[in-house]
Amino acid sequence: MNSDQTSTATVPWADPQRQLACEVWLQSLAATHGVLPSSLRIASADASFRRYLRVDQQQGASLIVMDAPPDKENCEPFVKVAKLMQAAGLKAPEVLAWDAPQGFMLLTDLGDQTMMAAIDKQNPQANHGLYMQAVDALIAWQLSSKPGVLPPYDEALLQRELSLFPDWYLTQHRGLKVEGKMRSTLDSTFQTLVARNLAAPSVFVHRDFMPRNLMMPTGQDGALGVLDFQDAVYGPVTYDVASLMRDAFLTWEEDFVLDVTIRYWEKARKAGLLDFEDWHHDFGAFYRAVEWMGLQRHLKVAGIFARLTLRDGKDKYLADAPRFIAYIRATASRYIELKPLLRLIEEVEGTDGVTGFAFGRM
Repeated sequence: MNSDQTSTATVPWADPQRQLACEVWLQSLAATHGVLPSSLRIASADASFRRYLRVDQQQGASLIVMDAPPDKENCEPFVKVAKLMQAAGLKAPEVLAWDAPQGFMLLTDLGDQTMMAAIDKQNPQANHGLYMQAVDALIAWQLSSKPGVLPPYDEALLQRELSLFPDWYLTQHRGLKVEGKMRSTLDSTFQTLVARNLAAPSVFVHRDFMPRNLMMPTGQDGALGVLDFQDAVYGPVTYDVASLMRDAFLTWEEDFVLDVTIRYWEKARKAGLLDFEDWHHDFGAFYRAVEWMGLQRHLKVAGIFARLTLRDGKDKYLADAPRFIAYIRATASRYIELKPLLRLIEEVEGTDGVTGFAFGRM
């Protein structure tokens, strides 16, 4: 076995058989794609069982290897959505080679600097240009939408996502019994949330459109790259702008959030994406819908972050849960229909003396 074949030892592998399979596969690509297996190294990992490795080419450029165990990850949506994004004019990775049975994929490399890494957190306005690029990419993505292409973001999926909050955040993380008044409060709030959000016009939804999944321009086109899109669906037009401005890992003051959201609203209505009720002429009506969509996302993500920590051993995620609780409280405090949810959250988090739920610990 030559040095190229043993090089992947620098990359940690839980399964020696999978390591060997990757080595053999990379060797098979050496002639067609000029990859140098000896250069394989970690690029990044995400919240799933998927990870990304970087490998150099003989001419000096680099490519990305996706390692996605087929018993845990289905790569077909990634391939499908990548093509949809490219057709929409977005800069998404191109699939150069795919070993579907083994779960290995060779992709074009969009670089190693995320928009998140380039952001100046202390000076919101310094990032305005970057956010405008993100808004333009989002508009292009939404304008390419067609029904029946991606899975629907329907009531069943919305409810399934919302259930992550009581199942994982409240029950598993906080050790609470979700029953009685707490259960009825959550059920009625979730029902209202789902109804409000499903009323919105539907477009292609990335579902995690935020700076950590956007890559800084590397070529002459100056376009942001887009990653982590494999869970895309067809659903509320409000979702991706909510996730962009109410970030899982970054919080902006409301004046900056409003500024960028207004710019999105102006572009989206001119593009004909917001021809619904009074959204096209009333920013306030649209913004309320974005807040309600954001609330659904925040409840879901608080549950996901608890699950990632408690089930999957990824401790860093739950550390960001307070950001989501703050988002939830801020939105719930603004709408009379959400006051019961606000009281529930304040009691759970110990931020108020309300004792109306009288729930028990497990």
